[in-house]
Amino acid sequence: MPRLPWILFAALTLMLAVLSGPVRAANNDPVVLVHGFLGFGPDQFPRSGFLYWGGKGDVADHLRTYKGPRTVYTAVVGAIATNRERAAELYAQIKGGCVDYGAQRLEPDGTAKAIKCWAADPANNPQGHPPALHPGWDARHRLHMIGHSQGGTTIRALVELLEHGDANAGGGELYRGGKRDWIRSVTTISAPHNGTTLRDAVTGILSELPPPLRDWFQADSANWEMAPDGARSFNAWARTSPHVYYFSVGTQATEAGAPCCNDTDRRIAPLQNRYYQYPRSDMFAYYKNYAGEWIVPSMLQHGMGGYTQDTSGRVRIDRSWFANDGVVNTVSMRAPAGHPAHDFDGTPIRGSWNFLGNYRGYDHFDILNWPNAGPSADVVYERISDILFAL
Repeated sequence: MPRLPWILFAALTLMLAVLSGPVRAANNDPVVLVHGFLGFGPDQFPRSGFLYWGGKGDVADHLRTYKGPRTVYTAVVGAIATNRERAAELYAQIKGGCVDYGAQRLEPDGTAKAIKCWAADPANNPQGHPPALHPGWDARHRLHMIGHSQGGTTIRALVELLEHGDANAGGGELYRGGKRDWIRSVTTISAPHNGTTLRDAVTGILSELPPPLRDWFQADSANWEMAPDGARSFNAWARTSPHVYYFSVGTQATEAGAPCCNDTDRRIAPLQNRYYQYPRSDMFAYYKNYAGEWIVPSMLQHGMGGYTQDTSGRVRIDRSWFANDGVVNTVSMRAPAGHPAHDFDGTPIRGSWNFLGNYRGYDHFDILNWPNAGPSADVVYERISDILFAL
């Protein structure tokens, strides 16, 4: 073959090999998954094999192998703790060392908090602590963080402490601040950025709730920031960093009232008003009782789909809050009120909430792929993965 055609043939072959081969990611930073309220770790129910992230499946494993390999960690933090407490636990679990709760060293009853520790160096671990998830974490070895429900606000608290610290919390490493660029991206899924009206709606029927849900609602210090009024205070403290990419996903499992045929559970709500929202038939059964116009079976107090309040000095709750996923109001999931936000158009912007849209038909646990009649969430995590690893 003449020399010039041979060179062209070789160049064409190389080009085809590059184009047909796997597309190299712009980054391959590890991912940390952070669970929500009442969440649990991957080893909590070993006999059942049930996972918070995936139910009978495994979201973490799917993220590891989808266009991978990727490194994905599953964190475990306090099931009913505050965002700041959970952030302190998250920092120690990732970086290594013992949890420093700062000024929040005591339990509500005055006893000292139990301190958990993780080993940064498994080879030097005489106490036998579990190994830290990613001891080399710093500005050169960044992380993507994905949080479901309260896991999203927990990550926001961690970003605030990493970058700005807290002089009133002592001299611990977490509270010194100055740790900019340690987190490349934050993705929140069904997060109560502006709180949830579930707490306020069920206040009058606390005695009917089973523990631990009842216990949590009665523990003001632990749940205040997840109510709309407490979330307003939290949002004033936990800033949106100009150095981080933020993404948010909303879910909705209610429909506007209709005479018929709107896929809602007619046994729960046979009579409907188009002004209110009602739970879909494929919503997790327990939350159908609180997600609609009325709390079932009382019919004496509005549920999330019909709860309003306009008391002076409090966050105003109007009909824009009615749509929900059974646990969190959909309007609350987009971004913290007053923080920069926009609908994602394919070009990520740092320092602003890139809203990926509301996924209709997904309740608070469908989005985790828990066994239910709702849709699979794999497509959601694959979309998130494509975005994060292209940053």
